[in-house]
Amino acid sequence: MPIRTSRFLRAVLPALCALLVTAAPARATGLTTCPAQPLAQIFLPWGDPAWYEALPNAGFEAPGTWTLQGGAEVVAGNERFHVGAPTDSHSLSLPTGSTALSGWTCVGAGHPTLRFFVRNTGSADSNLTVLVDFRTVSGVFGETTIGVVAAGAAWAPAPVVPVVANLLSPLSAQQVAFRFQPADSRGHWAIDDVYVDPYGKG
Repeated sequence: MPIRTSRFLRAVLPALCALLVTAAPARATGLTTCPAQPLAQIFLPWGDPAWYEALPNAGFEAPGTWTLQGGAEVVAGNERFHVGAPTDSHSLSLPTGSTALSGWTCVGAGHPTLRFFVRNTGSADSNLTVLVDFRTVSGVFGETTIGVVAAGAAWAPAPVVPVVANLLSPLSAQQVAFRFQPADSRGHWAIDDVYVDPYGKG
C-alpha cells in the first residue's frame, strides 16, 4: 500500500510558510511538551518499533469525539487484528464525498507520525486523502494534506504518515486533528484504530 509523501512534502513546506503569515489566529495550546499518555508498540508485528498513542476514540467504540460528514459513519465490523481490544467491534465507513475529522491531540516537537488500519473494497486505483488540522503555540491555525493512501480489500496497516505540522513549531508542542476523506469516487473505504507517534521516536 504505497503512500506518496515526497511530492506532498515539497508542496507542503511553502504552504506552511505562507500560513505563518496569513492564517487566522486561534487559541494557543500553551504547551512546550505534550502531557504523558499511554504508549504502545502497536505496529511492531509489522516491523514498526515506534511507540504510538491512540487518538481520542481511536477505534470508534464510543460515541462522539469524531466529526463525521457526507455519509461517514461508524459501522459494525472491526479491523481483523483487534489491536485496541479483543472486544472491539466497530470501524469507520468512508463513502464517496464523506469526511471524518478526529478529536484534537498533542504532538511534540520531534517528527511525529500517524498510522492506522485501512481497507478499500472498491477500485484498486482509488486513494484516501489524509490531512492534518493544526493549532500552534503562536496561534496559527491551518490544514494541509500529509498523504494519499492506497489500500487493498483486506484490513492492513497503512504506511507511516509524517504529520509535518510540527515543522511550524520546531521547539514546542501543538494541537492537531486528522481528517480522512476519499480522494475520488472509485473507492469504498474503511479505517480503524488510528494512532499517532507523538514524538517520532521510532
